Amino acid sequence: MKAGTRKAAQAGSPPSSVRAKHKSKRAEKHATKHVKRRADGRPEKYERGTRSYTMSHIRGKDTSIEVMVRRYLFSRGLRFRKNDKRYPGHPDVVLPKWHAVVFVNGCFWHMHEGCSKHTMPKSNVEFWTAKLTRNRERDRRQHAELEAMGWRVIVVWECELGKAVRESRLERLYAEITGVS
Repeated sequence: MKAGTRKAAQAGSPPSSVRAKHKSKRAEKHATKHVKRRADGRPEKYERGTRSYTMSHIRGKDTSIEVMVRRYLFSRGLRFRKNDKRYPGHPDVVLPKWHAVVFVNGCFWHMHEGCSKHTMPKSNVEFWTAKLTRNRERDRRQHAELEAMGWRVIVVWECELGKAVRESRLERLYAEITGVS
């Protein structure tokens, strides 16, 4: 008898043939398609693990639009800090020399009024309305705190960085920060 088998037998565990049989039943059970249901009884849209994978790719910082804005500002010679935790709301770009902070907001997550990119989801409306309203109120509160500290708060919206209007918005951002046209 091998040492590992003897220890298993001494510990009171079932023999390896029983463990293997049990293991195969478990694998078989998980291999069959199990239809997970939501709280309201409807079937889940995603297979096991897909929702988690999808949600893991939603980023809070270093989004493509943030990187675009930072690259532009850096190319124009501005130096900054990013996501500085010392300030309310952790601004995406902090420019201490100019005493300005820049928030690069996604239109959906920050409820951009009148924007085509902000549409309320049709499912679970109560949840999304409450969540997005809290986001907007939090943003307003944090902007007021920063302004009270003497910072100029500049908000750049996702829809303002579309290909057609990107250059003009970035040039306007530079002018807002530096006061130079």
